[in-house]
Amino acid sequence: MANQTTNPIKHPLDENKVSETKAITVVNVAVAVIYYENQYLLGFRDGSQHQGNRYEFVGGKIDSHETAKQALIREVAEETGIDIASNIAVKLGRLHHDYGDKQVCLQVYKVALSAQQYEAHKYRKQGLEGQALTWVDKSKLLAGDYHLPAANKTILAWLRLPAQIAITYPLAHFNDADHPDAAWLQYHVAHLVQDAWVYVRPKATDTENSVQQLLRLRPDIHAIVPDALIDKLTDKLSDVLNSNEANEIAINRQIVASHLTQTQLMQWSDSHRSKDVSDCNNALSHSSSYPLIVSCHDAESIDAANQLAYARLEQQLPPVIGMFLSPVLVTQSHPETAPLGWQAWAELAALADMPVIALGGLSPVLHVQAQQYGGIAVAGIRRFFQ
Repeated sequence: MANQTTNPIKHPLDENKVSETKAITVVNVAVAVIYYENQYLLGFRDGSQHQGNRYEFVGGKIDSHETAKQALIREVAEETGIDIASNIAVKLGRLHHDYGDKQVCLQVYKVALSAQQYEAHKYRKQGLEGQALTWVDKSKLLAGDYHLPAANKTILAWLRLPAQIAITYPLAHFNDADHPDAAWLQYHVAHLVQDAWVYVRPKATDTENSVQQLLRLRPDIHAIVPDALIDKLTDKLSDVLNSNEANEIAINRQIVASHLTQTQLMQWSDSHRSKDVSDCNNALSHSSSYPLIVSCHDAESIDAANQLAYARLEQQLPPVIGMFLSPVLVTQSHPETAPLGWQAWAELAALADMPVIALGGLSPVLHVQAQQYGGIAVAGIRRFFQ
């Protein structure tokens, strides 16, 4: 039924390790994160199985003659009777996990069911292979109410990404105002949508005060913060806590990810290739406590992002949860930059081992089109504010 390959593992970070490793069994698995609105489908593994007595997403091993998507369609049909051949399967990513007695490579896809499919299957408590099936609320799934195998921890982090991400205007956009800092703050406090995920990017030095004020005045938002600002914000939080204003600790919880530019990503990659541990650590000195979102524009930077994602998992650090891939279309901010176009964008997105976020000349409603081309979300500035 399945492809269980036995061969030397190619370490994504060091090709020389191939000759040093023994033959290791790696199970290649296609995983379907099946959902309808906020309801997600889980199976339950029998106690006699590997990682038994745990919930799991639907899926199974990939046969040698199959692609991951072909295996996904087959396994979902065999386990649940749901035909997803015509559904859009959006790649979340690929991850490796070592359970000690077994190594797995998971290729994970998010599959939305139609209303008709959900109605036809929502009351079925048992799969076609005798396993228990249950629909669970997304909030409870992400809260950890269901005991999943360890490899699924990263998948849950990926599922937190929304369909749209706003990016703040650069501070320079408000240079005509008498007080640009105040104008920047006032605009974003007033115009960010409720509960928005926001990449807070003033693109100027000494802006930690403005960022901190934005988070304090809009406690509902979820902030992606430039890597270089993480330590500055943390230091300010420590000062505040020492002054007994403990309510400010909420700001720390609002930061959902640290962001690396492509330049920072490639600096890390160069340090890693040169095996300069000190430089490699310095390149990511701020981000070890937070999940990462990276920016990429080409195949080389995507390869670096994949290496970084592997390294983070290997070091048991918070994962890389997303990639801004741009520009899809012509942008007002960089009209001289040739856009990729959707087809070329999709070809690059297919190379990524983490969820891909489309960026460049887009509007929030284009998240549906982005999914058709392999993206999990869209991001932008001008059309992402109320």
